Amino acid sequence: MARTKEFDPDAALQSALELFWRRGYEATSIADLVEHLGIGRQSIYATFGNKHELYLKAMDRYSERRDPLLLAELSQPGPALPVVRAAVRRFASEAASPESRLNGCLVTNTAAELAPHDPAAARRVESSWEHFETLLHSALARARAQGELPEDRDPRALARMLLVLLQGIRIVGKASSDPARVRDAAEQALTLLD
Repeated sequence: MARTKEFDPDAALQSALELFWRRGYEATSIADLVEHLGIGRQSIYATFGNKHELYLKAMDRYSERRDPLLLAELSQPGPALPVVRAAVRRFASEAASPESRLNGCLVTNTAAELAPHDPAAARRVESSWEHFETLLHSALARARAQGELPEDRDPRALARMLLVLLQGIRIVGKASSDPARVRDAAEQALTLLD
């Protein structure tokens, strides 16, 4: 007879996500996960697989929670350019906040730590970036169609520039004690939308 799980796998996954997000993949050991999740090593393996599989599931959870928020933010009806500007400023503000300095962005952290040598992590990073770029492109194309963005501006190129800038802002925000760096960079980038 199979034993009933004595923990909530959904809550454990969320807890693992928070630990990986705060500490990174390499700095988080199975012993750390056992202690943080409050469940045994065998329960972790039986439910989530090894540490790498758990990390990938945590990344998926992160995207599942963040992506709908980005979609809602960037696909609001009405003028599109103010929505894009607000999203860029929000990213800069988050990157400059004390909490973000501790954690950063899980996707950006994974891009720096694992993507160069971990194909599964790299696929998730690329998927997240493609999704964000598509949302930005769609909003910027709408802005150009509505006359908010000059006709000579390329919505795809602008979306890519903003994606790269915002990922850089996440890195600099995590490492810098000067919040003006990220805010000034964001405001300078927004002048390209004028």
